[in-house]
Amino acid sequence: MKSKFFTASLLASALFAGLGIPPAMAQGTNTPAIDHTQQAISARIQQGMASGHITPSEARELYRRDREIQMRENRFKSDGNATPQERQQLRADLDRLGTEVEQKMANRDIVAQPGNTKGVDQRQFNISERIDEGVRSGRLSQRDARRLQSRERDIARHEARFKRDGVVTPQERRQLQTELTSLRAVVERLMRNPRSGPR
Repeated sequence: MKSKFFTASLLASALFAGLGIPPAMAQGTNTPAIDHTQQAISARIQQGMASGHITPSEARELYRRDREIQMRENRFKSDGNATPQERQQLRADLDRLGTEVEQKMANRDIVAQPGNTKGVDQRQFNISERIDEGVRSGRLSQRDARRLQSRERDIARHEARFKRDGVVTPQERRQLQTELTSLRAVVERLMRNPRSGPR
């Protein structure tokens, strides 16, 4: 159990680093309840990654939104104080984000479990990062990204099914690698030619 949370923490740190987010951003002294809620949401996202309810790609989007809230909080605090209206806005933003995190935890199938597919997991993470890079650069539309992430989730579901008996056979591993190779090829084709659309 500890290793799962350690792995999730490492992934979360990598996601923070990739987004340029200092882990302890917006540490003002006049919004302790808001800061505590932000920390709790971040911990919950890490827990979701460890349990397999939240994919790396979903976590990146949740952390991006968390960062926007933190930047808004910093802006509100720039004059030395956050007004009651500003605090209310921050709480509402955090409530929405927290609700979405909980929905993913409650309503999604487990898409990843610890096991003997380390290479597969790394490839999945790399593809997630590549999709996010495509969206940030404008070479992938949000629609294309959603379709690609849906295929990514299908592969993760296959992996979870293969792991249910505690063993991933060489044939199952080959299937996962083939599916990931195909998905990566589609991602790269779309990055080169955004109009071609996913297949």
